[in-house]
Amino acid sequence: MAGGSAYYPLERKAMNIYVCVKHVPDSAANITIRDKTQFDESVVFLINPYDENAIEEALRLKERMGDSEVVIVTLGKESAGHTVRSALAMGADRGIFIRTNDYPDSILTAKALKTAILQDGRPDIIFTGKASIDSEGMQTMFRLAAEMDIPVATDVVGFSMANGRVTLERQAEAGATEVIEMTAPCVIGTGKGLNTPRYPKFKDIMMAKKKPVKQLDLAGLSLEKPAGSMTLLEFQPVEEDRYAQILKGDPEEVVRQLIERLRTEAKIF
Repeated sequence: MAGGSAYYPLERKAMNIYVCVKHVPDSAANITIRDKTQFDESVVFLINPYDENAIEEALRLKERMGDSEVVIVTLGKESAGHTVRSALAMGADRGIFIRTNDYPDSILTAKALKTAILQDGRPDIIFTGKASIDSEGMQTMFRLAAEMDIPVATDVVGFSMANGRVTLERQAEAGATEVIEMTAPCVIGTGKGLNTPRYPKFKDIMMAKKKPVKQLDLAGLSLEKPAGSMTLLEFQPVEEDRYAQILKGDPEEVVRQLIERLRTEAKIF
């Protein structure tokens, strides 16, 4: 899949590696919905777990390529600055933080990420996680690639890059694995099987506080109004319809009860 040659100068040793990350609630947090489109944000937030794999792969690429820079880019409320610092503690060089008090959809988010990245420099490669664990829209990476007219792949579990070309393996349906070759720059949506993210040490956390983070306001980017948009209508809690049952009796009686429940309740037989 070709595209994006305008963003890729052929003669350059240093690589510009960007990683788009999201500030999300901890998956173990108890979410309390307020006023339909709001929720209690006093819960613990962290780096989107799939984005940790994106950061790790960016750092490994920098280690292999040498003279390169890893830049973290995020869009969110003021508290999202903590996620930028966490990513810097993993080893990234600097950050770009686009502030907003709203919940931008993937269309506007992609436009904002593109604008912030191109104002900063010319990307050789852009990493993202394959999805965010809060909305699970799985759209932003594709919209970003479309905005920049460059290739994109997601669910990536194998990655290599040489001479401006990327070779990757991605998880497909039914357990199949696809091997894809793309030109750089491109957008890579990382899966959990790609690597094991490093954990920052105390020294790394302290050093991250001194790394530069460019502050931007979403409104100040003067983005062109998208032709379409998505609107959040309402948050709804997940209804738990499973419950535990303890089967008592000797082994034969327990098996009899289990078969009966599978037949009458689960309707497997």
